[in-house]
Amino acid sequence: MRVVIAGGHGKIARILERQLATRGDEVVGLIRNPDHAADLTDVSAEPVVFDLERQSAAELAPILRGADAVVFAAGAGPGSGAARKDTVDRAAAALLADAAELAGVRRYVMVSAMGAATGSAPGQEEVFAAYLDAKKAADEDLMARDLDWTIIRPGGLTDEPGTGTVTMARETGHGPVPREDVARVICAALDDPATIGLVAEVITGPTRVAVALAELTD
Repeated sequence: MRVVIAGGHGKIARILERQLATRGDEVVGLIRNPDHAADLTDVSAEPVVFDLERQSAAELAPILRGADAVVFAAGAGPGSGAARKDTVDRAAAALLADAAELAGVRRYVMVSAMGAATGSAPGQEEVFAAYLDAKKAADEDLMARDLDWTIIRPGGLTDEPGTGTVTMARETGHGPVPREDVARVICAALDDPATIGLVAEVITGPTRVAVALAELTD
């Protein structure tokens, strides 16, 4: 399988790249900063410099052509303002979908966020509210497209070692989840066509990833 990952230098992305490469998949990571290229080659991913905020879907499409799937794992990151929550967390996700359509790549896995189902609430801090609204808009844009999409909404991300076990549901309630386990969920979703059209939250729990996905897609 050839998988192109937007946000290729992010924490989830680098774990995912290693997992995919270890099992024999061909992995391409889109990065904005060429100085990050070595970090991707270290996990056996091919780095491709591409700025999702400044370049176009038409420029991205040739990079995606021939891929079996794309994964959106980009984010504006901590310290960014409300404007970049929109240009990265919403607009870049839509640009990846536009490029996938142009390139004929149907499979799209979105790393979203818990809270994206409803977006912001009154009284929330401005940047966090913008983040939730951007994630909600990105998910809704993807769900409206004729693509084979899956949307994963993790709880509070941690750098703890993954356990390989999770709780997954349309709504799980709040809770933490290691990035390593989120990457495992993405790998399993890419393997399972039954996850197409699935929107699920994921937190740490007692159920093996493959079983948790199977229970949701029965």
